[in-house]
Amino acid sequence: MSNFNPASVKIVIVDDSDFSRSIISRMVTEAGFTVVGEANGAEAALIAVRDKSPNVVITDIVMPNVSGIELTEKLTQNFGDVAVIVVSSLSQEHIVLEAIGAGATDFIAKPIQKQQLIDSIEKIFSQQLRED
Repeated sequence: MSNFNPASVKIVIVDDSDFSRSIISRMVTEAGFTVVGEANGAEAALIAVRDKSPNVVITDIVMPNVSGIELTEKLTQNFGDVAVIVVSSLSQEHIVLEAIGAGATDFIAKPIQKQQLIDSIEKIFSQQLRED
């Protein structure tokens, strides 16, 4: 990926767990990506995406009030150019399919492996570079 600059990738992380958000944030920043926002739920996530214009949203599924799958649908409908990576300890096939059906670009089972997350983000941008 000759034209790929990790620092140009802007990420919003959504998880109701402060601990999970900090782990994901550390993983992606150590890889050179830029975290432009964090949110503990869907409402805050939608505001962050509107205000920060990220390329990628990384969201958990199980959150109070609005699930990560519902958030993915809203992001896909309202911000069609943002890629959504769903992460969850719920990794049964029907949940993965539901997340992808809602518009998720990828699904990663918790506990998250750093290299798997980095590969997922890089794959999104390698596809975009080929399309440009």
